[in-house]
Amino acid sequence: MDLQDQLKNLFPDHKIEEQDNTKDTSNVWLQDEPIICKYEKRKGKPVTILEGYNGATSDFKILAKDIKTMLSVGGSFKDDKIIIQGDYRDKIMAFLKDKGFKVKRVGG
Repeated sequence: MDLQDQLKNLFPDHKIEEQDNTKDTSNVWLQDEPIICKYEKRKGKPVTILEGYNGATSDFKILAKDIKTMLSVGGSFKDDKIIIQGDYRDKIMAFLKDKGFKVKRVGG
């Protein structure tokens, strides 16, 4: 007997509300201009920079969080740019194309 089954026996009138843990990012505003994906080295370490998004800042922050969790890497959001630690241009570009964005690769 499962713990939830035991709780149902103890509290038969209680209704369990299931929580939806998947966040819907389909409401992120898509744009006509491509997002620029470029590679730089800062202090000798590789970083991938995404810029050129002209939607809401909160949408861009959500997109940054999705990219960081998908890649399991660190990064930040500063000055309307997403900075991802490491060279992940190909994976990021594929991820953004799946979301419906136009992406332009710049540098190297």
